[in-house]
Amino acid sequence: MVSSDNTQKTPFTRQAMSGIRIAFAALVLVLGGFDRTQAEQSGPFAGVVVDSSLERYSPKSQVAGGFRVQGSDTMHALMRRLVSDFQARQPKVAIDLKSGGSAKAIAEFIEPPQPGRIVVKEERAKQILLVSSSRELLDTEKKQFSTARGYEPLAIPIAIDAVALYVHKDNPLTRLTLDQADAIFSMARQRGYKKDITVWGDLGLGQGWETAPIQSYGRDRKSGTRAFFQEHVLAGGEFKPTLHEEPGAASVILALSRDQLGIGYSGIGLQTSSVRILPLAEIEGLPPITPSAATVADQSYPLRRLLYLYLDKEPGTPLSPAVQEFLAFVKSREGQESVVRAGFYPLPMDQVEKLSVALGFLPHTPAPAKE
Repeated sequence: MVSSDNTQKTPFTRQAMSGIRIAFAALVLVLGGFDRTQAEQSGPFAGVVVDSSLERYSPKSQVAGGFRVQGSDTMHALMRRLVSDFQARQPKVAIDLKSGGSAKAIAEFIEPPQPGRIVVKEERAKQILLVSSSRELLDTEKKQFSTARGYEPLAIPIAIDAVALYVHKDNPLTRLTLDQADAIFSMARQRGYKKDITVWGDLGLGQGWETAPIQSYGRDRKSGTRAFFQEHVLAGGEFKPTLHEEPGAASVILALSRDQLGIGYSGIGLQTSSVRILPLAEIEGLPPITPSAATVADQSYPLRRLLYLYLDKEPGTPLSPAVQEFLAFVKSREGQESVVRAGFYPLPMDQVEKLSVALGFLPHTPAPAKE
C-alpha cells in the first residue's frame, strides 16, 4: 500500500517537481553526451543487428564542402553519432548540426525561396539544409513546398524509432490500450473510449491509487514526436490543457522519474531505471506489445515510426558531393551500425534498396509485367 507520509513512495507527493527546471539544466550536461547506447544490449534494443548484406562504405575519394542539418530533438543524438562517424572518414566535410525541434526546421524548409537574391558559392554551401524530422511531412506542408518550387521534397528515411508510454518505476500499472491513452491525454476521445480518464483508479489501480490524479507529460509544440503522438494515439484530437509540456525527450523522462503520478510519451531509447515502459494494445482484448527489435521489425508494436531527412532537391539535378557522400554513408553497413550505437533501429535491406534507388545510387528496376 502506498504511504502518504513517505516523500519517495507516495504517489500524492509533488515536492520534487519544483526542482525539475533547475535539474533539467544539469541533465542536459549529462545527456548531452548520452547517445542511448546504454539501452543497446538490453530492454527494447536487445538483439538488434544490422543486416550483414548491406554494402560497406567505400568512398572512391575524399570530398570537401559543407551543409547544415537542423531539426528533431529526438534525432539529435542519432545525427551527432552519424556526423561524427562520417567525419572520421571524410574530415574535409563541414557539417553544422542543430536541433530545436522538427516543427521549427520544417517551417523554415518549406518557406518559398527568396526571388532575385544572389548567393555566393560559400554561402550556398551553408544554405544546403537537411531537415531531420521524427515525423513525415504533412500533406499541407508538402503542398506548400511543391507549390513554391514545382516539385516534391526528397524524403530520406534513415532509421526506425518507436514512441513509448512511460510511468514511474513504482507505478503498479502493467499495460495500457491506445484508446485509454487517448482518454488520458485528450478530451476529444476520438478513439471512442467510454469515459474520460483522470485518476489512476480509472485504470483499475487500488491500494491508495484510486483517487490519485494522473499527471500527463509530453513534448512542446515544436516537437515532431508530439505531432506523431497526436496523430497516431489521439487520432488527431487536441491535447488536454493540463498536459505538462517539456522541451525535450530527456526532460519528459526526468519529470516522470520524479513524479509517481506521471505518465508521458517519448522515444524508447531514453529508458532509465527510474521509469518503466508500458506494453501497449490497440484495444482491450488484444495482447499488449512491448517494443523490441522483433516487434518493431514485424510492425506488431503499434507506435513504430521512420525517422527522416528531408532535402530540397530538384529532379535531374545532382546532389552536392558532400551531401551525396554523407547519404552514402548513412545507408551503408557502417552508417546503420552508427544508427544502432545511437540507440535506434536500423533500416531493413528492402528499405535501404528503395533509398538507394531514390538517391540515384542504384538504377530503378521496373516490376515484371503481369501476364
